[in-house]
Amino acid sequence: MIIDTHLHLIYRGRLSYPWLKNVPDLDADFTWETYSREARRLGISSVLHMEVDVAPEDMQAETHMVQDLSRAPDSLIRGVIASCRPEDPGFAPYLEAQLANPFVKGFRRVLHVVPDDVSEGALFRENVKRLAGTGLTFDLCMLPHQIDKAKALVDLAPDVTFILDHCGVPDIKGHGYDIWKAGITDIAKRDNVRVKISGIPAYGDLENWTLDDLKPYFDHTIASFGFDRAIWGSDWPVCTLGGGLSTWVATTQALLHGCTKEEKDKLFSGNARRIWQLG
Repeated sequence: MIIDTHLHLIYRGRLSYPWLKNVPDLDADFTWETYSREARRLGISSVLHMEVDVAPEDMQAETHMVQDLSRAPDSLIRGVIASCRPEDPGFAPYLEAQLANPFVKGFRRVLHVVPDDVSEGALFRENVKRLAGTGLTFDLCMLPHQIDKAKALVDLAPDVTFILDHCGVPDIKGHGYDIWKAGITDIAKRDNVRVKISGIPAYGDLENWTLDDLKPYFDHTIASFGFDRAIWGSDWPVCTLGGGLSTWVATTQALLHGCTKEEKDKLFSGNARRIWQLG
């Protein structure tokens, strides 16, 4: 069975998503009903919702919306990775409020959509360090040229578990392998970083990517982190841009050809279950 650690739900009538106006192919409702119908057919048994960079005033509302969906008798949703703004003075009380809700499993602040120096601010770094001892993770969604920023955060907070999203967001279409490879090799040396095998078809030629295009990136990510520190995510609905959920599950299975059952189980469910204490 599969734990999907990276599902995005979009309900435009309930929350505000400022970035959608710049991505017409995703400027639509992507609902739990649509996702879950396909997910159940693929053996996805548990899901974590990943924040969708809603407007700051909707961050708490997004968590509440997903938690409401999780209360349905047949829901697969087990928790959320919540949105946050560590650069804001209000982060500390916001963190305290989330700590009171066991449905919140971690945080993410998308960093490739803001100036590079946001993550370098003293308040940002101090607030990320507040996660130490909480059991909450912090997802890193950054571009390859920002890897030094990611390493600085990781090194400043050695007691926080960081999750590097989307294999480090490689520029597969632009053949950006070498600069990406060096960064992955380096950040993987840090024991408090995990990597998410998720969404990489979106970084290739959306219409024409092949398994061979993705394989070097998958192989180097696993070679650097090992199966003990890798988890799987769909990045739905972003994955629909490059084939869809079923295509990405099948592609992952093909990339895992020759791997042991134990290695596959760690990637698809075991590591996620351990990191986020999922039943």
